[in-house]
Amino acid sequence: MQIETPSDPPGDTRPTTRTGQRTGSLARRLVLATLAFCVLFTAATVLVRTWFAWNTNLANMNAELTLIDQVFQGTLSKAVWEMDDQALQTQIDSVATAAPVGRVQLKILRPGRAPEILERQHNGHTGSIRAPALHRQLTIAPYPGASEVVGELTIEGDESLLWKRLWKEVAIIMLTQIIQSLALAGLIMGMFNRSVTLHVRRIARHLEHLTPLNLKTHLTLERRGKAGDELDLLEAGVNDLQDKLAAHLERQARDEIALAASRDQLAELVEQRTAQLKAANTRLEALTRFDPLTGLANRRHFDELKALEFNRALRHRQPLSVLMCDIDFFKLYNDTYGHARGDQCLRDVALAMSALFSRSGELVARLGGEEFAVLLPGQDEQQALASADRLRGLLARQQLVHSASPVSPFVTLSIGVAELDPANMEHFDQLLQSADRALYRAKSQGRDRCVI
Repeated sequence: MQIETPSDPPGDTRPTTRTGQRTGSLARRLVLATLAFCVLFTAATVLVRTWFAWNTNLANMNAELTLIDQVFQGTLSKAVWEMDDQALQTQIDSVATAAPVGRVQLKILRPGRAPEILERQHNGHTGSIRAPALHRQLTIAPYPGASEVVGELTIEGDESLLWKRLWKEVAIIMLTQIIQSLALAGLIMGMFNRSVTLHVRRIARHLEHLTPLNLKTHLTLERRGKAGDELDLLEAGVNDLQDKLAAHLERQARDEIALAASRDQLAELVEQRTAQLKAANTRLEALTRFDPLTGLANRRHFDELKALEFNRALRHRQPLSVLMCDIDFFKLYNDTYGHARGDQCLRDVALAMSALFSRSGELVARLGGEEFAVLLPGQDEQQALASADRLRGLLARQQLVHSASPVSPFVTLSIGVAELDPANMEHFDQLLQSADRALYRAKSQGRDRCVI
């Protein structure tokens, strides 16, 4: 997408992202890649064409030297045979001034005399190892059918001319290759910009402004006709993706509404289940800590609190007493009236005990069967004995019929009373055992009584 910002120089239309960061152009990258390829291709082409040009120049120079040899061979042979030194010098100078000749050497062979050498060369010529050279024997026919060698001619090509021609051709080759590469890169960039980059930027702008509210607005590339190429596929793909995304968002909105309703229902259900769970936990707590028949604390709850009260009494140096209570001849009561009446008797006794011992800290527990225990914090043995007597009196006033009892026509209690002795008792069980022994003595002494 092209965005003009205050920091952009005038006319700067390079693509930017949402964060303002410059992005590279695909066309520019393609041109750079094309130019890099063209450079490599040009270098390889120049090397190959230079090699062919070198060989061609060698062949051309060799042909030129051959032509020069053909032109001057006859006149040089005649001048040597006729010993025309002036003509010979003129011919040698003419050969040496020819463009492709770097050096010319004529060796004159005369019978009975040492060979005479005539040599001419261009200024600056220092010999050549790459330029071609021709070696010919000069012959003449003094009369028909005869042939006589009169000399040897050596013509060397001009290597500097060879290189000059080569560099000229290399320059032409490089110039043509560079022009071709630039033209190719420009053509590719123009075609790519017109057929690809323009539409890609239009797609980028479309996606840049795409929101959940305008997903129904389809992308249109405004191309002439439908080529069925990759851009058409991309356009169709973007529009299809928008349609699918819009449908997904609509389903998501509906699902969120349904989820909110379900969440509210679930919250209500959880609240109901939580309340039921709390009630169940409360009932479970009652079952684990209280006797289901009488509603009094059970043995477990009694065991949890006895140590606390015992330690508190020791720490604060306060009295602590325990009552151990047992219904007299309860087995005979069950045998006479049945277990249902026996359970009701236990509930009546428990109700009386709960009504009497209701102050803070006092605890009445059913230890099992017809046996009960009472924790009396802050009471010494005399106060505990008085409380035990009040309990017997309260139960007597209820007149719970017990015709099978040998001691009374009504239900009675035997109670053992014990007080904490900090000097001799190290744990609560010793206090409980002391109260239990007192209960045993109460039963031994005739029941229906309280014993310390």
